[in-house]
Amino acid sequence: MPTKIAAAQIDITLADRERNLARMLDVLTETAKNGAKLTVFPEAALPGYCFENLDEARPHAEPIPGPSTERFTRACRELNVFAIYGLLEAAPVEAGSDRLFNACVLVGPSGLIASYRKVHLPFLGMDRFTTPGDRPFAVYDAGGVNIGMHICYDGGFPEPARVMTLLGADLLVLPTNWPPGSECMAGSAVNTRAMENNVYYLACNRVGVERGFRFIGQSKICDPRGRVLAEAAHDREEILYANIDVAFARQKHIIRVPKLHEIDRLRDRRPEFYGPIVEPR
Repeated sequence: MPTKIAAAQIDITLADRERNLARMLDVLTETAKNGAKLTVFPEAALPGYCFENLDEARPHAEPIPGPSTERFTRACRELNVFAIYGLLEAAPVEAGSDRLFNACVLVGPSGLIASYRKVHLPFLGMDRFTTPGDRPFAVYDAGGVNIGMHICYDGGFPEPARVMTLLGADLLVLPTNWPPGSECMAGSAVNTRAMENNVYYLACNRVGVERGFRFIGQSKICDPRGRVLAEAAHDREEILYANIDVAFARQKHIIRVPKLHEIDRLRDRRPEFYGPIVEPR
């Protein structure tokens, strides 16, 4: 049975959580009415991204679970849907530390299902002073779809997608804030990650300008063969929809010509040769 998913490419107002949250909940109502069981929003959709320093960002962070996950839970319960969105996580203060994480959460009708902390941090926006993610990649069930989450710059590394594929992901979700210079990520990497792992891949970017950075849009949903199911423009708000079939993603043995051309990118791996990938820098 196909599952309809949506990517909400929206503009975001820096440092205005209430405005951004209200906008996301309005969009969630719209996508639910259009049959989407999962809606994905951009990276840092709740607080915005281009904070100058830790002190400026801190008032716009919240714990997980927290106020926004409670409001999303109520909406998801009422609409019987799931949502993923980006936020700035205020971690519990431990031994005098005061850490913020670039995070995203998966929320459904039963409440908060999971959160993820961005592992790979570029020198850009709030990632200049947030703490690198400290949890392993994982996969979570959302209404029968196994979902793996990572954020923006994580998508430029093949390892997270492969790890989550090996953990059983059907769909890889990438909330992102692609700025200028990321056109190749939007144009090619999304298709490649989908194809090389035989999974569905949804990348949800934002549009608009924040402190001189004009985000490039181009959100995209690809199928397990790397084919584009839906793609957004680079300069306007847009909601993408696609139907996914988890059985298709789970069939890793691809038969193009029986007994003449068959491939399986998981079975055919040779991990004994991959050691250098995990050696420390």
